[in-house]
Amino acid sequence: MTIAFRPLTLEDGPALRAALDLCPQKASDYTFVNLWAWNGQRRYDVAFDGDLAWLRATSPKEELWAPLGDWEKADWETLLRQSFHRGALFRRVPEKLARLLARRLGPSVSIEEERDQWEYLYLVDELIALEGNRFHKKKNLVNQFLKSYDWRYVSLSADDGPMIVDLQQAWCRRRNCDETEGLKEENEAIARVLRDWRTFPDLMGGALVVNETLVAYTVAEALDDTVVIHFEKGLSDYKGVYQAINRIFLERLASFRYVNREQDLGEEGLRKAKMSYNPVDFLRKYAVAWRT
Repeated sequence: MTIAFRPLTLEDGPALRAALDLCPQKASDYTFVNLWAWNGQRRYDVAFDGDLAWLRATSPKEELWAPLGDWEKADWETLLRQSFHRGALFRRVPEKLARLLARRLGPSVSIEEERDQWEYLYLVDELIALEGNRFHKKKNLVNQFLKSYDWRYVSLSADDGPMIVDLQQAWCRRRNCDETEGLKEENEAIARVLRDWRTFPDLMGGALVVNETLVAYTVAEALDDTVVIHFEKGLSDYKGVYQAINRIFLERLASFRYVNREQDLGEEGLRKAKMSYNPVDFLRKYAVAWRT
């Protein structure tokens, strides 16, 4: 028996959200917002097999991902033997599933860290308070922004898509997105989410406006006690704008314990920036190979 994959559609959202709800550990990669955002680049396939939902990316190369559902209930040895070929490799596997497979299957699987895919976790309270020497520079930049500009904060909804697009386009012009593949792809992913915002029940956003000009925005998602920051952009002409939107957005939210700022993809500058906010933990991910 093999699993019957088919292309991901917008209509798969409810079923995939329900499957993610059953996962003992929820990586931001597997939220439907993230899957749909990057579907234009990765061309995901999905398969529903019993109690599990399987995913694979098909572009730029085929890549199996972890399944969604109640991992504890699955008969993994039977499932893998019947449905996947020897040597099948699963990427971006959350740590709890990787450890479970290692316990259940022993030498039949091997696991290897995928450090570039680890997601950064922070305490919301710390990123609001910005107390102590660890956050001294961040707090100074926030204060500079607050004192230097006539600003106001606005909550964002599906109706604000055009306003966000205008800022996103201005941001891209400054960075020549069309000439940088990664930025071009991200720009397209943001456009997909904004276009289909009403489809995502847990999506939220906030923005900073200076003299009636949108200068920063955040698009995020609620995931249990965590808020996931999917996209965040600001105009660097306004000193401290990134630090300000980061802090003020979290201040205006309902109560969350953690903020997940996703992975750094191995980019040195991005890793340095994410580490500078002093993560309290990582959602670690692994590559898991099925050997037999």
